[in-house]
Amino acid sequence: MLLVLASILLAVDPTGATAARGLVAKQWQAQRLPAEGPALSIGTCSCGCLQGAATLPVSGPGYEVLHLDRNRRFGHPLLVAYIQRLGKGARKAKLGPLVIGDLSQPRGGPTPSGHRSHQTGLDADIGYVAPAGVRAGHLSASARESLAPPAVIDLKTHATTHEWSSKIPSLLALAAADPAVDRIFVNPAIKKKLCEAPATAKAPWQGRLRPWWGHHDHFHVRLKCPPDSPLCVPQEPPPNDGCGPSLAWWFSKDAQSTHEKKAQADKAREPTLPAACAAMVSSSSAPLSAASAAPGETAEP
Repeated sequence: MLLVLASILLAVDPTGATAARGLVAKQWQAQRLPAEGPALSIGTCSCGCLQGAATLPVSGPGYEVLHLDRNRRFGHPLLVAYIQRLGKGARKAKLGPLVIGDLSQPRGGPTPSGHRSHQTGLDADIGYVAPAGVRAGHLSASARESLAPPAVIDLKTHATTHEWSSKIPSLLALAAADPAVDRIFVNPAIKKKLCEAPATAKAPWQGRLRPWWGHHDHFHVRLKCPPDSPLCVPQEPPPNDGCGPSLAWWFSKDAQSTHEKKAQADKAREPTLPAACAAMVSSSSAPLSAASAAPGETAEP
């Protein structure tokens, strides 16, 4: 019903795109449990949905999940397995504990706040550093909702904060080296540091680290489209290792201007979800199997 109402709003008043998008996002937010059926990531990271999601346990070896009230700890089983693998690796290397932020909603789809991406169960936000006092397996319910990972980069000066340490490059190396990873978004200042450091400049995973606005307190992991999800639309592979002349642009005035223009453009556009996603919010629809669907758009976070 809300999808129909959103379409009417757009037809009557195209300037009502934000309101219509909000209605659709609330419909997806209202789905409290994963859709039944085999695990399928459908569409693109910023225009898609998820069937057969796995749930990330709130605590695990080497990690803790924050902000449970957002109900965004769902993902394709490959994403849940990746986070659990990373948590164990970080604990073994004494890099943690990891604090995990948003994955996806139970059935993916657009969210009322926070992201344009995270829609197909292949994206996860992970803090560079755990807040002070966090110990794996010892986190109260109230602390989960109130704590947030500290910033390791000052957004105004691009300088590191006192929270920066040598453990962060090691954690990013561990996260990016996993073959399931498509790319990881980090603050441009972090990308610059890793491009300049002899130990990481020519690392085989360097091209998977991509600069993006913000990301001063967490990094954003995006996995490759799963082989069992033919409706998943991948992004184009990164064109290079990201350490060349293009990196300097991120510190220019033009970068800030582009960021502001992109934010306005994102608010104005209304992408159409793949047809297969209708089954995710319909109580009468049977679980999906592999089938054709209209491709969505490709985008960064």
